[in-house]
Amino acid sequence: MSADTILRNAWANFRKAKEMLSSEYSEELLEKVGEPHERIEMRLAPMFDDGKLHAFRAYIVRHSQDLGPSKGGIRMAANVTLDDINGLAMEMTWKCALIGVPFGGGKSGIVADPRKLSAYNKETLIRSFTRSASRHIGPHIYVPAPDMGTGEKDMGYIKDTIAYSAGTANTDGCYVTGKPVILGGIPGRREATGRGVVMTLMASLEQKGMDIRKIRAIVQGFGNVGSVAAEVLHELGATVIAISDIDGGTFNADGLDVPELLTHVKETGSIANFPGGENVDGKAMLEMDCDVLVVAAAANQIVDENARKIKAKIIAEGANSPTSPEADKILAERGIFVIPDILCNAGGVFVSYLEYTQETQQEQMTLLEVQERLARRMTERFNVVWDMAGHKKCSMRDAAMYVAVRNVCDAVQARGFLP
Repeated sequence: MSADTILRNAWANFRKAKEMLSSEYSEELLEKVGEPHERIEMRLAPMFDDGKLHAFRAYIVRHSQDLGPSKGGIRMAANVTLDDINGLAMEMTWKCALIGVPFGGGKSGIVADPRKLSAYNKETLIRSFTRSASRHIGPHIYVPAPDMGTGEKDMGYIKDTIAYSAGTANTDGCYVTGKPVILGGIPGRREATGRGVVMTLMASLEQKGMDIRKIRAIVQGFGNVGSVAAEVLHELGATVIAISDIDGGTFNADGLDVPELLTHVKETGSIANFPGGENVDGKAMLEMDCDVLVVAAAANQIVDENARKIKAKIIAEGANSPTSPEADKILAERGIFVIPDILCNAGGVFVSYLEYTQETQQEQMTLLEVQERLARRMTERFNVVWDMAGHKKCSMRDAAMYVAVRNVCDAVQARGFLP
């Protein structure tokens, strides 16, 4: 296993929580909640628009079902591995338990580069995955959602594939979240993770007596999470000085015009050569002087090689597992405040829960209702973790993991141990 895998990071975080909880729960119980419930590997062979069969690997990991059905997104990337999906599913278990929704952790992966697929071929691949995974997807088994490389259109295809196979207009219950609103999705789901990142950041600024209108922020990543976080920060009066995507970054010491940058990316497909900023290296951008650094790109962006060069006072982990265990230790020693991923980016799964309940009860929620409930939940759970960190005299990550793993252990005990 590679030294920088997501699974390695997940196990390192769990081991620290396990040590903190060793006097409260048995070794056997703690071992049980750490191991995945089910790991599945599938082979897909859809026929594309060239008339040929194309082979792909796909994975599903249901890490836990102690609090409820497994919940987690479908990641489509050329380099995704079963271990990555295992690590992400494990983190979803803690995220769901921490944010207080009745789900366990799950995750899916399709080994393909979505940028190299036509719209038709991507839809065909998603439908092929859905048919192959039909025994593993259901409102009481595993409920997928969008993740890197997939979006709301893909979730609509999943719902349609399942309903069509059953010969019905709709699925019987919520089989997938993050769907288009017109197909039973919920307003604000796409923006929920990015908004949740900013909500936890606002809570941390309040605790530290900092004014968001006086901070200088850097955002790494300009997908669903990073673009929304940057837009909301800009709206709230923060000076966003640098933003990056997969092709590079842009910098303006006086602040970037985020709405104009969004238009530029929509027109060109990339941040590169934005007229309102100067091109900068995306990796080097992490080390620029700023108050807040939002890491919303991919895993293991902050590692031991650059952790000592980070100048931000606060790091908000919009991505999953963006900080290696070694870097985390360095950041703590340097007094840099980190909002951990299982708290910081949990807004998406919370609004997915609202979509799940909405579809189950055949109701419709307004955008205002969604945003108000999201704000209350993110602030409430931030304060729980903040108070626990003070009580335990530990980092926010260790406090978040302590609360999350404790909740899962309590669920296992409540269910009982008989088969």
